[in-house]
Amino acid sequence: MARFRTWVGIAVAGALSATLAGCSSTGGKRAEDARKAAAAQGRAAVDTPRWTFAMITHSGDGDTFWDIVQNGAKQAAVKDNIDFLYSHDDEAQQQAQLVDAAVDKKVDGIIVTLAKPDALKAALARARKAGIPVITVNSGSAESKAFGALAHIGQDETVAGEAVGEELNERGRKKVLCVLHEQGNVGHEQRCAGVAETFHGTVDNLYVNGTNMPDVQSAIGARLQADTSVDAVVTLGAPYADTAVKARSDAGSKAEIDTFDLNAKVAAGLTDGSLGFAVDQQPYLQGYEAVDLLWAYRYNGDVLGGGRPVLTGPQIVTEDEAAKLADYTKRGTR
Repeated sequence: MARFRTWVGIAVAGALSATLAGCSSTGGKRAEDARKAAAAQGRAAVDTPRWTFAMITHSGDGDTFWDIVQNGAKQAAVKDNIDFLYSHDDEAQQQAQLVDAAVDKKVDGIIVTLAKPDALKAALARARKAGIPVITVNSGSAESKAFGALAHIGQDETVAGEAVGEELNERGRKKVLCVLHEQGNVGHEQRCAGVAETFHGTVDNLYVNGTNMPDVQSAIGARLQADTSVDAVVTLGAPYADTAVKARSDAGSKAEIDTFDLNAKVAAGLTDGSLGFAVDQQPYLQGYEAVDLLWAYRYNGDVLGGGRPVLTGPQIVTEDEAAKLADYTKRGTR
């Protein structure tokens, strides 16, 4: 019987209003334009004013996780008659400047991640002073309320890490390498600390430069070669799982590769057995519900969470569940 365990504090759900188109065999710009057009199709379901919401994240370039967050946000924006603006920077000070720019534009709402919260504190104070409602997503649940946000949407990173530790125990693992691809990201530290809290074996942290995949592969491979007792590698983002699989092959290791987050490659890896399990925090919901909650606040003064985070995960996904989610990952919503 498939194991499908969910640690969810407050359940949230969003309905899809449009179907994302897959890439055609022609590939290239035509396929990408078709996908974007399909994602943006649909009509507003409300007659409220055309408000403008800005989302500013700590994403680096090419991170597929944030594509999924955006897909959810964009579909909610269509439904809610919202002009949606997205910007990102993996440098905390630059991200803060993007928040300042949104404040200067006098947007009607801001959605922001707090991977490095101290750097964003002053910018969010300016947003609050300007009367712009803020919702935090994905990271920064501990600081969200103190920084004046209406709500936080995401998963509790410590709880997610603890779930991973428990899963590894059940799989009989003894020594785990936890790969952190962004130094200074408090959520990443919490994930690995959570693993160490519940895992009965040893957890070693490995810090890598997540913007350079060849270096990531080399670093993981070198550690696996140097320490053959490592029998599990946990990556903290879906794009790094495939890199870890390659590093395992380079090192001649038999370590199980597990990962946080889900995308099409991870779903395929779970299905073919090259990956053990994934921890899904449902990024589509994070984007969708953030826009929807800002709209509800502007329209009706509504908030969710009662001062506590609105949790979208974690959810342990194994080979048995991966096949069911494959179509969703291909269209960019899981």
